[in-house]
Amino acid sequence: MMMKKISALLVVLVSGLAFYASNAEESEQETAAEFAAIAGHNYEMVTPQQPTQSKDKIEVLEVFWYGCPHCYHFEPVLDKWLESKPDDVEFRRMPGIFRKNWMPHAKAFYAAKKLGILDKIHKPLFDAIHKDNKRLFTDEAILDFVDGLEGVDGKAFRKAFNAYSVESKVKQAMRLSRAYGIRGVPAIIINGKYWSSGSLAGSYPELLKVVDALVDKERKKAAGTK
Repeated sequence: MMMKKISALLVVLVSGLAFYASNAEESEQETAAEFAAIAGHNYEMVTPQQPTQSKDKIEVLEVFWYGCPHCYHFEPVLDKWLESKPDDVEFRRMPGIFRKNWMPHAKAFYAAKKLGILDKIHKPLFDAIHKDNKRLFTDEAILDFVDGLEGVDGKAFRKAFNAYSVESKVKQAMRLSRAYGIRGVPAIIINGKYWSSGSLAGSYPELLKVVDALVDKERKKAAGTK
């Protein structure tokens, strides 16, 4: 009698484990489907396709604005993704410009890049605006702020800020902001062909899953596989 009870218990246990494994597999499949890159659902096509600067790599471009709180909150999520960025992916940032009052921040970005000090400007400027509530939205306010940063030559930055090459970069960013067809920031452009955002994908973690899926799509295309 005892053996029959043990046998019955084992049958229930094994059946339960099989049911759990089946459900787990289905759940995993549902999760994968949930984050699949679907045109018109969690990403859009860039029409016409725009050129990239990454040559033989897959380009992932973030379009952002220093004055945008959503961009600020996306930064740590994006930084985490960048820690394990694939070797065949080149990541870039571009300041979005949809209004004239976004231009001072774009000039600050390109001036910092020109001088090779973006690492000393990028996070401090974001923090100053969104953490310290500083009103840094004009040329002079930004120049005064940068002048007080440790390790930054204020005079050199001011010169770069007003340089023709920086002005040209700002005009290009303004044109591309519209050419990509994005409707706001932050947005991610994949290889000049696709774009997505947190609102389009559903959340920032989901956005990066869409990015991964589209990167993989481009990788397979380059390899001649589906």
